[in-house]
Amino acid sequence: MLPNNKKQGQQIIKGIWIFNVIALIGITITLVFYITKRPISYPISPNITSTQISSVSAENPSSHSYAIPMGTLVHSPTPIIGNSATPFAPGKRPITIGYSVAGRPLEVYQFGNGSTARMIIAGIHGGNEWNTIVLADELITYLQEHDETIPVDKTLYILRNLNPDGEERAHTVDGRANDHGVDLNHNWPLFWQPDWRRDDCWNYRPLTAGAYPASEPETASLMNFISLHKIDALISYHSAALGIFPGGRPPDPASISLAQAAAAVSGYEYPPTKTDCDFTGNLADWASAQNIAAIDIELTNHTDSEFDRNFRVLITLLNWKK
Repeated sequence: MLPNNKKQGQQIIKGIWIFNVIALIGITITLVFYITKRPISYPISPNITSTQISSVSAENPSSHSYAIPMGTLVHSPTPIIGNSATPFAPGKRPITIGYSVAGRPLEVYQFGNGSTARMIIAGIHGGNEWNTIVLADELITYLQEHDETIPVDKTLYILRNLNPDGEERAHTVDGRANDHGVDLNHNWPLFWQPDWRRDDCWNYRPLTAGAYPASEPETASLMNFISLHKIDALISYHSAALGIFPGGRPPDPASISLAQAAAAVSGYEYPPTKTDCDFTGNLADWASAQNIAAIDIELTNHTDSEFDRNFRVLITLLNWKK
């Protein structure tokens, strides 16, 4: 028989082991419950964070939150991030305002430091309208060498390529959509529709308007930038051939005035060629609803940048009075 003190020691060790096993089982049960019950987080783009989403419509166009269809799994697009614009010095290096689906940077160049902000946007249709990107690069190069072009009361922002994934894919009709197969000029949260009448519209490849308004990181990033930097007039470049389209349904007076001024110096057609295409969810209409004078300008073809006439448009944009 074991001495009493030895027997007591074995009982203590046995008790400690039993306690450890019970504690380990309890911790395991707690972890399993936490993991299985916690909400699933979906991957998001580098420039997107969560936000509350509410409805927007033609009756409430100036809202900064946007409708999501019920039951749609989303990665929480954010139309506005933060409370103020991020300052950055004008110069030869761009600021990255967000990222494409494939993670390519969306780059904006700033010229001037005036109180009134104007903007030029190119490449919304990527490689299908690659000459708009060439034009933006030519304007950027010129302004980097001639900063005196910018009036002292103006700041100009140029986004050289909103759809770098499409531009990387192909300089043909296959480069029009982003890497989700979305036409970014049908993804804006005003008059958005999941599909649109294709008669008399661009219809060379299957495209969608996105899973919901502003579903795409490219759209959300530009919306955020425009809102925070208080842009009061913008030009979105496209190609080809139809003329100048003012934003708004019906077009708002400021957008009409800017369209007329641009047409007068460029020779691009205004009013534009009439088609039966239903331009749902487009950038210019959304901008108009934010009290921004907005126009789409269509270059004459898919290959030429037409720098000279669009330099005159640039000067007009900078000096135009709202």
